Amino acid sequence: MSSNYRIALLIDCDNVSHQAIEGVLQELAKYGAVNIRHAHGNWNGPQLGGWIEKLHPNAIRPIQQFAYTTGKNATDASMIIDAMDLLYSGNVDAFALMTSDSDFTPLVMRILEAGLPVFGFGERKTPLPFVNACSQFIYTENLRDEADEEEGDNGTEPAARTQKKWGRNQLRGDSVLVRTLRTAVEQTADDDGWAHLGKVGQYISNNSSFSPVNYGYKKLSDLIKASELFEIRVGDKNVVYIKSPG
Repeated sequence: MSSNYRIALLIDCDNVSHQAIEGVLQELAKYGAVNIRHAHGNWNGPQLGGWIEKLHPNAIRPIQQFAYTTGKNATDASMIIDAMDLLYSGNVDAFALMTSDSDFTPLVMRILEAGLPVFGFGERKTPLPFVNACSQFIYTENLRDEADEEEGDNGTEPAARTQKKWGRNQLRGDSVLVRTLRTAVEQTADDDGWAHLGKVGQYISNNSSFSPVNYGYKKLSDLIKASELFEIRVGDKNVVYIKSPG
């Protein structure tokens, strides 16, 4: 993926915790500049108190959306309209949607049809249709700020931490992960069975919403080393190649 994207980050504040916003911005910095940062929600209500404290330090623009009627999510509609306006402006190269709501799945698919990648960020409760639709999806529990975790949302009990880094047996026990890695290596390997790690990563990103962050690793290479699923060879200029054993 390009590292020079102009990224629009749209946040569904009614449906995702403020505790991971710094981690989300740090993750997106790998791919480009987050020039647009819009936080949608009803800022008149007390439920967004945690988000209010995050706006100015992270240069996030609040977008006010009143709840016109009970039981209807006006924030969703506001965020979708915002996304489509930005899409047609032509000033954005990629979108990031921070939400745990699968209602945004059609929006993701529409943006992808326009040729732009979509980075998704949501809690582990996020339904799979939305997760799988994104170009890449990261669970926000892996990005939470440790200082914020000392105290849960709205001063409640601390949020349960997920294990930050999966061990060898956990990685090898995840059949979806193992299949994803092996397929990518098989499809990108040369005649000798060795696959360029960069091509492996590109193949995976083209075919799934996989991210090594969800397993506690910042880089794909670190996850592969920990899994011990492949032989590893370092070539000229420190280029890494991997191969299925046997």
